[in-house]
Amino acid sequence: MNTAAPTLCSDEYEVLAALVPLAGLRIVELGCGEARLVRGLLARHPDCHVTALEVDTVQHAKNLAAPAAGLTFVAAGAQAIPAPDASFDLALMLKSLHHVPLALMGQALDEAARVLVPGGHLYVSEPVYDGGLNDIVRLYNDEGRVRAAAQAAVDAALGRGWTEVATHRFAQPVHYADFADFERRMLRPSFATHTLDDTTVERVRAAFAPHCGPGGADFERPLLVRLLRRGPA
Repeated sequence: MNTAAPTLCSDEYEVLAALVPLAGLRIVELGCGEARLVRGLLARHPDCHVTALEVDTVQHAKNLAAPAAGLTFVAAGAQAIPAPDASFDLALMLKSLHHVPLALMGQALDEAARVLVPGGHLYVSEPVYDGGLNDIVRLYNDEGRVRAAAQAAVDAALGRGWTEVATHRFAQPVHYADFADFERRMLRPSFATHTLDDTTVERVRAAFAPHCGPGGADFERPLLVRLLRRGPA
């Protein structure tokens, strides 16, 4: 059995580019957040065009205030993509499938199939429920159920016209300057729906403390990539 640690990669663009030829593609990102990866992608491939969907109104407003050539932002969710059939060559879900409501994950994957051309690819990157960072986060936001549901939804979609053509495991380094930085980015992002009380915050602070030194705290976030190809209509 292979027990080697996953490859460490700080820029997921490198993983994507190794799996999918990117030149000249029409791309849709479903749940773009800050759209960091696709901004970097467009800097390397200005012949691409990206439509980036986001449901968080706060983040969407920030995105609109920071436009980029070749990048169109749309306020919408993956389960109802406002685009015609066969509009895109590549769909991206970067740590976003597990944020889709449980009952709508399958619908989101069917929508991705609808808007892709036959032979188009869906790149799904999901965090693995493991590691030191996960042990801290689950104290206030246990995503074990939704992450398992995301993988089950991908498995189920393979019976609906998708073919899985590649899988890849890697880990992203994550740095926090101190607990205040962690609290701002992880406990209180604009899209958060979890409820925090003082007791919970102190439990999280205590779990974070052993990882934090004078230079801050460093973690590795393990991720699993599944690359699917859409079959013929």
